[in-house]
Amino acid sequence: MIDHMTLVAIRFGHGLPLPDGAPTSPQEMLKALSKPDEAARRFPAATLKEALPQRVAVLQGLKIRRKTGDKTPFMVAAQDARDVADISVRSGFARALDAPDGFRERLVTFWSDHFTTRARTTADVVLPGAMIEDAIRPNIAGRFGDLLVAATLHPAMLIYLDQVASVGPLSPFGQRRGRGLNENLAREVMELHSLGVGAGYAQDDVRQMAELLTGLGVNARKGLVFLPEQAEPGTETVLGRSYQGKGVAPIRAALQDLALRPETARHIAWKLAVHFISDTPDEALVAAMTRAYADSGGALLAVYAAMLDHPTAWVPTLQKVRQPYDFMVAALRSLGVNGAGIMRFDRRSFARLILRDMALMGQKWRQPSGPDGWAEAGDHWITPQGLASRIRWAMEVPGRLVTPLPDPAEMARRALGSAAEVSLIRAATEGRQHGTATGFAGVRGGGGSGGLFGGGLPLDDNRDDGTGQRPRREPSCRGDLAGGNGRSRCRAPGRDR
Repeated sequence: MIDHMTLVAIRFGHGLPLPDGAPTSPQEMLKALSKPDEAARRFPAATLKEALPQRVAVLQGLKIRRKTGDKTPFMVAAQDARDVADISVRSGFARALDAPDGFRERLVTFWSDHFTTRARTTADVVLPGAMIEDAIRPNIAGRFGDLLVAATLHPAMLIYLDQVASVGPLSPFGQRRGRGLNENLAREVMELHSLGVGAGYAQDDVRQMAELLTGLGVNARKGLVFLPEQAEPGTETVLGRSYQGKGVAPIRAALQDLALRPETARHIAWKLAVHFISDTPDEALVAAMTRAYADSGGALLAVYAAMLDHPTAWVPTLQKVRQPYDFMVAALRSLGVNGAGIMRFDRRSFARLILRDMALMGQKWRQPSGPDGWAEAGDHWITPQGLASRIRWAMEVPGRLVTPLPDPAEMARRALGSAAEVSLIRAATEGRQHGTATGFAGVRGGGGSGGLFGGGLPLDDNRDDGTGQRPRREPSCRGDLAGGNGRSRCRAPGRDR
């Protein structure tokens, strides 16, 4: 029988062992969300205010390259921007590993995926991480309407969904330049971010929303701006409600109204239940969460409470497959790797030991294929290639991170708690006795442990890293990632910064 502590760690957190001071009751988990964001304070990442200068430098470098042919300013600025983005990614891992309130970090991952963005150019690599800092983390315990407004109006979203290219056809600018609407943001706001697919809106509602959103733009130095010359004049009507006025105010009002729609309540409740509980959640659970959303005016804490208070949330049968990111964080935690150790990586080594293998597992981090984000269904992730990549990582990489590796049976107990079946512990023990290597691959569900795999796969330092080149041998981190002092040995050869 899977106990309560294991369910807290696996279903609502990033795995075992739970950090010191971790909340374990629904009341404590909810209360923790109302406290200061300690993990973000410990492992800071660039906000938009801090990221914009990096973006400006890249754009200026591109301008110099076009005018003079000198590539140096662009190359320097591009490297700096990638370093900022890398720190943002590693900070996310560090927070997930060390934060006592793992439920907060899981919610950050959920909402970051719900409001998916990705960088299409070098100049924009700093923006997705900034959106997490500016729009997602500050609003996960507030009202959904405020979260929807913050995410929709963030420059990362405006650029990703081409809102910066959308111009009112009858606006002064549109008339002069012959420019028109781009409906991407309007459609995704309604279809993905609020109402959901098939929620009863019409194409005319999408077009009216697109007209309402015109005028939103991004200034390289200021971020969000409103450009009246590009805004469609007149009144727009979306789902029977009319909006008029100047500036961003009517846009905010429309977004808040979308957040209060019953279709949105149902869509958000269903997505949360799918993410945390089951790919096919119990209808009574979704209904309870939908009621809590509607009764509270979209207060997310009330929706989370309805989920955590429902008996379905604590059924001791694991039903979810860990996505590669969740698998990686859980694996690192069970190895004893901590946030400080993650931050001691350099960008190259972190990519080689963590991000490259996540991509092979099917999740190229912060680069989803579309605005609908990452798939939730377990069969999307447990494919022959995806599972083989998990096993290969489990066999090859842990020994480079910590030395000595833990005893296999103890590792199984540490990683899975009461979900570790007797047969798995026995297999791990026998594997050690016979001298075979033992690794682990992470499955959050299926009703059994399913989480550790044994075998004897050899290390292969000559496999392609996806660039067409054979990677250089990476140095061993030799325990430094698990809280040791002194200089990190996780830097690639010849790099010390």
